[in-house]
Parts: sequence; structure tokens; C-alpha cells
Amino acid sequence: MIGIYGASGCGRGIMPLARAEFPAADLVFIDDGLGAAVVNGHPVLPWEAFLARNAPTRSVAIAIADSTIRERLAQRAMMAGVPLQAIRAATVVEMDDVQIAEGACLSPFVTLTSNIRIGKCFHANLYSYVEHDCLIGDFVTLAPGAKVNGAVTLGDHVYIGSGAVIRQGLTIGEGAVVGMGAVVTRDVPAGVTVVGNPARVMERSS
Repeated sequence: MIGIYGASGCGRGIMPLARAEFPAADLVFIDDGLGAAVVNGHPVLPWEAFLARNAPTRSVAIAIADSTIRERLAQRAMMAGVPLQAIRAATVVEMDDVQIAEGACLSPFVTLTSNIRIGKCFHANLYSYVEHDCLIGDFVTLAPGAKVNGAVTLGDHVYIGSGAVIRQGLTIGEGAVVGMGAVVTRDVPAGVTVVGNPARVMERSS
């Protein structure tokens, strides 16, 4: 049995990929607050019901956009002895020497070129790419069409917005957010949000 944790937007995009990749599996959604019994033909179970459901094996793919919640749920799964499940579209392109930790969700038309290291519970959305020699931390999210060029380092919990471009050789610090369509031409400190072209730190309103 494979549980897709999250029965809303992100999970509903991952479930068809799981269905194609694992056609014989018992596939369910896990959601602790949705209230629906069935979504898109699959049962929706709270976590405890997922653990109690009769199955010879079980694993979980965490399809939650918020990376801090993703981390918390990964810890919950670890404490319960439930392994993290990777889900990938058939159209993902992966070249040479790409190492990805457990729990990645890779959407259609993602490209990972060569000599890349990626941490746990990585989310790469439609048409995003990671070029050669990148180092990517845990719980990183690439929104649709995000472009990460060669030799880039992304810290844990980094979010790269839709259509953003990261120039080759840069470092994006832990927890930083790169806004939609931003063009990043210099390193980004941890914990800040950058927007625009060229990307600049977004000032917080007082």
C-alpha cells in the first residue's frame, strides 16, 4: 500500500503518477483534515487509519507544498517505521550520476542532468530542471518551470518559484524563497525572499 499524504492540490497531481508507476498497488490518500471519504477514486484516510489498514507493506509519499510540514510528516513516518516513497513521472529525464535521497516527487517533464546530489523529500514540479553539479538540500521545492543552472547550491527548505532562473555557480541559503519569474544573479542569504530581474531582497513592510 502506498499513501499519498495530502489530498488537495499537490497530492492530486502526484496520485496519477503513482497510479501509472505502481499499477498493482493499493493507493490511498492520507489527509487528517479534509473530511472527504474519496477523492478522484481513491480512499482518503487519516494517518492512524492508514497505519491500521490491512496491508503487507506500506510506504508514504508526502505531497505537501509547505516544506516545514513536509519535514514534520517525514519525521512522523520515520517514527512509525513507514518508509518514504519516491514518485516520478515516466517523462522525467535523468542523466549521469544523479543521487536523490528518499521521498522525491518528480512531476512530468522534469530534467536532472549530471553529477547532482539531492536531499530528501525533494519536489520538482512540471518542466523544472536542475543542471550539472548542483547540490540540493532536504525539503527543497522547485515550482513549475523553475530553472536551476549548473554548480548551484540550494540549502534545506529553499523554494524556487515558477519560471525563476538561478544563474550558474550561485548559493541560495537555507529557507530562502525565490519569487515567481525572478532572475537570480548573485548569492541569496538564508531566510530571505528575493523577487524581480535582477532579483533583489524583498523588504518587509513595517
